[in-house]
Amino acid sequence: MAEAQRDVWRRLRDAADVLRGKAAVPAPKEPSPTPERLKAQKKKESRDRQVREKLREQERESRELASGPMDMPFCLLVLLLTAVGLVMLLSASFPWAYYKRQDPTYFFRLQGLFALTGICFMLIISRVNYQRLRGIAKLFLMVSVVLLVLVLIPGIGKLSHNARRWIGVGNLFRFQPSELVKLAVIIWFSSDISRKRERMRTFREGILPYLKIMAVISVLMLLEPHLSGTILILGTGAVLMLVGGIQLRWVLGAVGGAGFVALLMIKGLIPYGQSRIAMWKNPFIDPQNQGYQLVQSLISIGSGGLFGVGLGKSRQKFLYLPEEHNDFIFAVVCEELGLIGATLIMLLFAAMILRGYWIALHARDRFGSLLATGVITQMAMQTFFNIGVVTGFLPTTGISLPFFSYGGTAILIQLAEMGIVLSVSRQMKL
Repeated sequence: MAEAQRDVWRRLRDAADVLRGKAAVPAPKEPSPTPERLKAQKKKESRDRQVREKLREQERESRELASGPMDMPFCLLVLLLTAVGLVMLLSASFPWAYYKRQDPTYFFRLQGLFALTGICFMLIISRVNYQRLRGIAKLFLMVSVVLLVLVLIPGIGKLSHNARRWIGVGNLFRFQPSELVKLAVIIWFSSDISRKRERMRTFREGILPYLKIMAVISVLMLLEPHLSGTILILGTGAVLMLVGGIQLRWVLGAVGGAGFVALLMIKGLIPYGQSRIAMWKNPFIDPQNQGYQLVQSLISIGSGGLFGVGLGKSRQKFLYLPEEHNDFIFAVVCEELGLIGATLIMLLFAAMILRGYWIALHARDRFGSLLATGVITQMAMQTFFNIGVVTGFLPTTGISLPFFSYGGTAILIQLAEMGIVLSVSRQMKL
């Protein structure tokens, strides 16, 4: 009797719970999977398991290869160029440093500090698996573009020599966002291009995305203005696209268009930059004003002769040659070391560049090859343009000589880029 009462009370309680919405509604039974669905599900699970195992295997192999030996010839060439560059900077800068800062070693001490920091960065980055750069590629590019926008805002961007290229706090700390953009473009282009392969032959996949990015960056940098940096980024991006597999006709069309515009400027049919073109053709028509810098550079180079006047004995650096410790430091090199010394330095640059391309050719994968190619191409272009400007082979524009010209941001980024190439060299397939 008691059991019957308990059963009745239980049923009444369950009915009340249902009315209050507390009772759990039994889930409808799913139909049993068909053999075809079971087979497809097992195949998918097997495929996912294989992909995960392959990724784990690649990650394990990459970690093992990343701990391999770095390319010592390339590392030694970079260190040698950095050391020679510091010596020449001390020689070229001490008159201006004494005149401007009352400290002959001012620029040398700062550059030496940045160089030592950069070498530490280079060695640390060389130990990091370069595959990790894929994860930061897009974010790095976005941040660098934002910095390019900020540098154009008065009060944030610092104005110097009629150009707004720096962000910093007074004279204590300044850096150029354009140096970060150069590296960001190389990393993002290399990461994205390495995934596309055959799709790079189409305009939509192989041209349009990169054209948009380079157009935005070019507009921002030309507003600073920073023509030389724009040329470096456009040239490096174009080379990466070419190596990545775009059709040759696009390259020939771009080169032809650029050559046609340059010809129109030289002939005077395009008014922009005509004074610069005129000074390039013959700087002696205005040696005291617009042609002054190139005239003094040519005098410095000619004074060096075959063997030079001797290290530290340049006369043009005593407030005659503008930017003697920066963009035109190679003129001081020619004056003090002569044609032979300048040629040896150019051979060091050539050896480093060729060794860098050799590392790119022997990289373990497409991403590493593109990374090394982009870094070395940018370095080669910058070296060629600087020497061309200083010697009068190219129109004058502000472009520094890697490892030699004064600039903390520049040498930090350059040595960090060398660390990336050394990271690639640790995983070479020989």
